Amino acid sequence: MPHLQRRELIQGSVALAAIAALHASRAYAFPTRPGEEVVKWLDQLPPNPVPEVIKNQIVWEDLDSWVTPNDKFFSIAHFNRPIIDAGTWKLEIAGLVKKPMALTLADIKARPREEVTFTIECSGNTGLPFFNGGIGNARWAGTPLAPILKEAGVLDSGIEVVFWGTDEGEIKRADEVTFKQNFARSMSLADAMDPKNILCYEMNGTSLPADNGFPLRLIAPGWYGIANAKWLKRIEVRDQRFESRFMGRDYVTVREEDHNGETVWAETSVGRARLKSAPARVTHIGSDYRIVGAAWGAPIDRVEVKIDDGPWMPATVDGTEEAEFAWKMWSLDWPKPSAGEHTVTSRAIDKSGNIQPAMSDPWIAKKHTYWESNGQVTRRIQVS
Repeated sequence: MPHLQRRELIQGSVALAAIAALHASRAYAFPTRPGEEVVKWLDQLPPNPVPEVIKNQIVWEDLDSWVTPNDKFFSIAHFNRPIIDAGTWKLEIAGLVKKPMALTLADIKARPREEVTFTIECSGNTGLPFFNGGIGNARWAGTPLAPILKEAGVLDSGIEVVFWGTDEGEIKRADEVTFKQNFARSMSLADAMDPKNILCYEMNGTSLPADNGFPLRLIAPGWYGIANAKWLKRIEVRDQRFESRFMGRDYVTVREEDHNGETVWAETSVGRARLKSAPARVTHIGSDYRIVGAAWGAPIDRVEVKIDDGPWMPATVDGTEEAEFAWKMWSLDWPKPSAGEHTVTSRAIDKSGNIQPAMSDPWIAKKHTYWESNGQVTRRIQVS
């Protein structure tokens, strides 16, 4: 089977059809065994109290493909979920630019097409009792953002790029001031000009679903989901750092730092994804069990698994699918475990030697918000 580069400009209907067929044949690559049965985790999630905000969490025991199908992909809406007419929709490029632009969807689709496979995770995933399925892997396609900003001509005073969504809601501040606001997130100009960023109109070979940002969203590989703004309507260049509910209040990680014996509280806006892994499911054929999971957030070197209070054991990382910003699947054979309840914990190690921290490690233990929760995940299982 031919190897495709992960980020490739694709031109021509024949090439597109061939690549779509190739993707379809590979979409379900996954470390499975014929005849295996899935064992449900004991620690199932309680009911989701905000189904209008969080939709379609991935069910880890059902995970059976490297690419997450569109109908199983999670979505989060901080305000409303807008219904947008693509025929009248336009994307504004405005602010501190020499040449403001208003691009139709046809204008954007006429530009060079680029595709990237990227695993998006909500930064709060596994940080709330009812939320551990805010993650999915998809093939996103669109046009690079940087050439559009270059064409618009960013002025020398421009330092920040704000991505405004069509979704809107009411904000009530502590001082009782209430106002309407659209969702917005920003990046520095240097980050926005990263050639990997695309204005995305396609997900797994079809138009973006309404819940996942139709008709256009930002895809910023390597960043948490909050940065990948959906339902885009305006991209604005500014000369000051941008602050909003989703930059400086809700999506902020607060940690204790030790400055020569003095405790200092540091607040940082959630941005790039962090190294993480999770056990996905346990299967068995007779008395032979297997643990399967995923690792993401950094170039993965290896994954280790611990059962109960035993030693860390090396898992096998599946190499069937390779993409720079996509999760890697791993598995560990667990032959003839003893009957009863067991715990399963995984940790990922990246190619720089960084180890996914335990929940008791200072980096996690001294964190006072659930955002950016990348501590080791432990699940409970019952063996018959």
